[in-house]
Amino acid sequence: MMQASRRVQGRSSQLRVGAAMPIMALVMPARDLGDGYRLDDDRDRVDLVAVHRYLAYESYWAEGRPFEVVDQQLRDAYRVVGLYCGAVQVGYCRTVSDGSNFAYLADVYVLPEHRGRGLGVELVREAVVNGPRVRRWMLHTKDAHALYAKFGFGPPSDRVMELDMRGLIDPEADTAAAVEELELELGG
Repeated sequence: MMQASRRVQGRSSQLRVGAAMPIMALVMPARDLGDGYRLDDDRDRVDLVAVHRYLAYESYWAEGRPFEVVDQQLRDAYRVVGLYCGAVQVGYCRTVSDGSNFAYLADVYVLPEHRGRGLGVELVREAVVNGPRVRRWMLHTKDAHALYAKFGFGPPSDRVMELDMRGLIDPEADTAAAVEELELELGG
């Protein structure tokens, strides 16, 4: 019988943790990368305004993403890892996972002026190597294949399919009408 998840307060505040999962596996001490750079998974330290600014106005994958959505994604993430130079947020990523079988690496970035120092490698390493112990990790990228290949990521197997909902549902539309429209589009 599965036990309901519970909220755990602490350094990585508001993590959802199954009762059988060791809490300490989800919390890392801040890791010094040298030259004033640090990795930290304390979600309370994340500069949400800076993360939103990058995602919504500079990234190709999250262009126009509303602040409220970025906030919700941070709060609902299995884990977030921030990259800091001193007290300034210069990178970020988040993991979406069920904690046992599947994990998705999302919103990975390092600000352009801080690239070329191996910081992206360390950010991904922290998220994946010290992330949830799962059977399969996935991600989407248009331009960072070489970075992710260092960690064993490659093309998906022939068993993977994807449904891109962006063209099917207007996020601002009435939910009932959107579902009815989607059913018509999908032949339901």
